[in-house]
Amino acid sequence: MSKIINTIKTALRETDFVLFLLCTLASAFGITMVYSATRWELPEGSVISRDTRTMILAVVMGMILAVVISFIDYNFITKMFPAIGAVCILLMLLTLAIGVGPQERPDAKTWLVIGNSGLYFQPSELVKIGFIITFGMHIELVKDKLKELKHILLLGVHAMIPTGLVVISGDLGSALVFIIIFIVMMFCAGVQLRYFILGFVSVIAASPAIWYFLFSETQKERFLGLIYPERYADDVMFQQLNGLKAIGRGGFTGQGLFNGTATQSGVIPESENDMIFTCVGEELGLLGCIAALGILLAIVINIMHTGQKSKFDATALMCYGLAAMIAGQVIINIGMCLVILPVIGITLPFFSAGGSSNLCIYIGIGLIMSIYRFDKEKEVTNFRLSNITTFSNY
Repeated sequence: MSKIINTIKTALRETDFVLFLLCTLASAFGITMVYSATRWELPEGSVISRDTRTMILAVVMGMILAVVISFIDYNFITKMFPAIGAVCILLMLLTLAIGVGPQERPDAKTWLVIGNSGLYFQPSELVKIGFIITFGMHIELVKDKLKELKHILLLGVHAMIPTGLVVISGDLGSALVFIIIFIVMMFCAGVQLRYFILGFVSVIAASPAIWYFLFSETQKERFLGLIYPERYADDVMFQQLNGLKAIGRGGFTGQGLFNGTATQSGVIPESENDMIFTCVGEELGLLGCIAALGILLAIVINIMHTGQKSKFDATALMCYGLAAMIAGQVIINIGMCLVILPVIGITLPFFSAGGSSNLCIYIGIGLIMSIYRFDKEKEVTNFRLSNITTFSNY
């Protein structure tokens, strides 16, 4: 009995409760806002909306998976990276073959329908986590050859495979997130500055081709709407402009939970998804926005701190990759809500409705908790990635 008690005590001592509680708090906050954003459309006799139920189920399942994964030694997970990469590619190919898109984008193929249940799964959300694992291991394998152009190009090809597949599926938002993860992980690995400059110049040179051949007419109009909002106020900018007005009406303390004028009237399309931050701003005001962003910032800092303490280069990079994914999505989503960036279908982590995004982000959190657990009380090796600000290869 004493052995069992000691085992339990050890397990609890090695669990990253701070990260898990921060994620739980963020999800509880998000579920509350999604519930508020969907109350206006509830049929008589209904208590909560389908979106709210789906989010609750995804969060609970995600938390369970996170705890289970946290007890799996990350060394086992990282050794499985070839299989993880293969599964991710197969998932995206399956999506391209039989996937479906949202009502406003019937030409896209971003979701898989799960049997006859009416449930949808977005594989790109899981592929983000898979990419973070496989890319971290790829860098680990070539970390002593990062000055060679050949290996930089091969790392670029690695990143372009999932990015290209999600672009073909019609999900440019996820493609941008993959690019952000790629840049941050390469930077943290100590890749020389000249390669980033070369990449930036290449993107600028390819901009005309990207604009004319990659963007749809609607996507082009969303960019133009930022420059000429009055011209597109009744169509492509309607959602963003009304969302911005809602945030402005919230003032410092907000109109009160479940009392937002726009939130409770459905004026902002899909307010429970990409525009959930407008609901926070309208109903809880600037204080609510600061609280939401504060929780998300604390999660990112906690993950980065775990990365800094990790004794294995690849797992440190994985921590930085997941932190980059969350931070990147937060910045883009807030930019959309404040009409600084165009709407490109990026959710606010832990806050936006959606089963796939909420489930998969907890899978990533489980990986971070595994790294925390199995590195705890072990001597930290002094290696290059233990400090993000190392630029020894420049």
